[in-house]
Amino acid sequence: MRLFIYLIIFFAFFDLFAQLPIISPFAVSLGAGPFLAGLAVGMYSLSNTFGNIISGIFSDRKGPFAVLLAGLVATSAALFAYNLAGGPYSLLAVRFVHGLAAGLTVPAAFTYLANRTDHSRRGKNAAISGAFVGLAAIIGPAYGAIYTGRGSVPETMAATGTLIGLLAIAAFFLLRAHQVKKQTEASANRQAFQWNPGLWRSFSGAFFLMFSQGVLAYMLPLKVESLGLPSQLSGLLLSAFGLAAILVFLLPINRLFDAVRPIITLILGFSVMAASLFALANISTEPLLYTAMCTYGFGFALLFPSINSLLIDATDAASRGRAYGYFYAFFSIGVVAGSGITGALALTADGGFLFSGSLLLLIALANWLTLKR
Repeated sequence: MRLFIYLIIFFAFFDLFAQLPIISPFAVSLGAGPFLAGLAVGMYSLSNTFGNIISGIFSDRKGPFAVLLAGLVATSAALFAYNLAGGPYSLLAVRFVHGLAAGLTVPAAFTYLANRTDHSRRGKNAAISGAFVGLAAIIGPAYGAIYTGRGSVPETMAATGTLIGLLAIAAFFLLRAHQVKKQTEASANRQAFQWNPGLWRSFSGAFFLMFSQGVLAYMLPLKVESLGLPSQLSGLLLSAFGLAAILVFLLPINRLFDAVRPIITLILGFSVMAASLFALANISTEPLLYTAMCTYGFGFALLFPSINSLLIDATDAASRGRAYGYFYAFFSIGVVAGSGITGALALTADGGFLFSGSLLLLIALANWLTLKR
């Protein structure tokens, strides 16, 4: 059952990453100007945030099985709706529905997984789920670009929708026998969920992790261009980061996440990521860029299981769905904030890396100073 949940997590993120290289050109082909094209890309993250929160609330009230199944079915239908997009405004509507539907799936899947994971293995299992996310980040963009190159964006989305639809059918038969019992009273859910330092550490970790990802996605191509290197190098560098993270997630070093307190690996993860961003701002050769990105991947791999473990430790089964809903809402907001704030400040690529690295270092320091408390 756990492997099947990992498969759902993979396809949920595969759907996300497969869109990245194709949505803005598709919006332009439908007559969108720069503003509407950018809005079409961001609309998914905006509605995805609401979907995450809704998923968390109803995962606690109804149980994650129903929400997970609804998310998969709705996402599959939304992906087929791209055939209906005949102009930029209809595309915005489809993007809103797609993001909202997809937002239901991930918090429910992680809630399902966490509620059925032994506490002593929570870190290792979070690392394995991170490996599936990393694998989706590597395969998804390549699939989106290649499949669209041979056909069209609606065809690519329909193919992904078919896969997720088949996954929904399989989930109905495989998971309904393993449903987590729902709470009988909504008021009990509201009392069970409490904001506490562990949750704040987890949520802030999710936000700043994805903030740095937003900066990286925005600034890395600019950095490569400024150095006069081939444009495709930015994609290869991101793949190097993903592969480095996956190796840490899957190799025996993943036992570290259960042997060491998650707050310690969180501080180390933020520090390593900050150091790699500082390095990116000060290097100019291709081998060193690969080294910095692999180091960033190592830091990412330390951080992702840590914030998941902190969330699990700070909640119980009655409140974990809502916590994961907020957690992934902070994920979505972080990506938008990272690229948006650095863009609004009109920073250079090196300036963006230094700015983001400084923020990560400050967060690591804040967690260290409050560690004893």
